[in-house]
Amino acid sequence: MKDLDLHPWLIRMSQGEEEAFQVVYEATRDHAYRFISYLAPRQQDAGDIMSEVYLELYRSVHTYDPQQNFGAWFSGLMIRQVRNWKRREWRLFRITEKLKLSTGRSADPAAERQFTALDDQLELLPLLQTLPLKLREVIVLRYYQDCPLTEIAVLLEVPLGTVKSRHHHALKQLRRRFAEQGMEKEGDGFVY
Repeated sequence: MKDLDLHPWLIRMSQGEEEAFQVVYEATRDHAYRFISYLAPRQQDAGDIMSEVYLELYRSVHTYDPQQNFGAWFSGLMIRQVRNWKRREWRLFRITEKLKLSTGRSADPAAERQFTALDDQLELLPLLQTLPLKLREVIVLRYYQDCPLTEIAVLLEVPLGTVKSRHHHALKQLRRRFAEQGMEKEGDGFVY
């Protein structure tokens, strides 16, 4: 993503020009999909979250300050949409559970299948996906986006000390899980 190339298009997009939106979308979509897929609760959610991101980009592009780094601003927008998605899923899950308790059966079989499949899918996700979202956000921003910890603090709207703590805990958990995974492979005759 090249900020300087996008600035005129972002201005035109904020004025409602459809062609400008298409140019911005084409310039950012691959990056956005990879970024979102690192943070999404489940891989199959990445496409839906991406749609939400671009809807929000269209709605809020007028708030973008051209003096600001577009990549950082856009990363913040993507993180907020992933968080919103996760909150909506959790609410749906809680509502479904309450309905099951009150009626003694599932209110929506499709929703129940979606949530019961979650356990199976978590085993298939990469190690990064095993981290809690707050830790995963820091790792993705730090190592995928090359953001300094101070910029991550601004993007996530948390103190720098919190970012450092999350970064430390995330790396510690990743090391431990990697070691555990290596031990499991060693037991199968494979050594990492």
